Amino acid sequence: MKWTIPNILTIGRLVAVLLLPIMFLFFARPWADWYALIVFIVAAVTDYVDGYLARAWAQESKFGATMDPIADKALVLTALLVIAAYSGLALWIVLPSGIIIFREVFVSGLREALGDRAKALKVTKIGKWKTTVQMIALTLLFAKGVFEHYVGMQSFGMDAELFDQIIEGEVTDHLGLGWKTTGMVWTGNAGVLLLWVAALLTAISGWDYFRKAWPFLKEDEDA
Repeated sequence: MKWTIPNILTIGRLVAVLLLPIMFLFFARPWADWYALIVFIVAAVTDYVDGYLARAWAQESKFGATMDPIADKALVLTALLVIAAYSGLALWIVLPSGIIIFREVFVSGLREALGDRAKALKVTKIGKWKTTVQMIALTLLFAKGVFEHYVGMQSFGMDAELFDQIIEGEVTDHLGLGWKTTGMVWTGNAGVLLLWVAALLTAISGWDYFRKAWPFLKEDEDA
């Protein structure tokens, strides 16, 4: 392997996969949320930068071609597990996450079974779109965790009536609970919505891969 910038970025993304769960093991919230958010955003950006630089600088390599999709999948799947865990295994998070995880394992299994013939399963536009939507959705859900912690921490011990009065502007909002609550609601709702869109795109691209792989999976007498 050559230590080119694109390859270094790919390795960095693999390291980021390990850092995501570690943040919640060794740091208290909200620092864990902040660190995880920053790590994920940087890793997601490198997903596009390393490929662009490799093509622009003619530094494409077998290492990059092999490890880049592995790093992408590992980053997304690990982020899904972390978010599902701190969401309390909420059904609206777990179900689309399960669809995405199933698809990634399914397609990886197809590629492994097909061997050299897997070259026929090229990345499609739908596959690229689902990756982009996944990254945006997960970024929003990590951001929601940051807002959620601050709202919970600053409203701790506050009765529901007073909280509602602050949100409605009837009581002076010294802590900024209004905009933090708004941020929590918007990032949470948008993140969940996009996660479901990503799950739908993931299922469609998974079916497309299966359809293309089916001729190679038939028994000789069926071919």
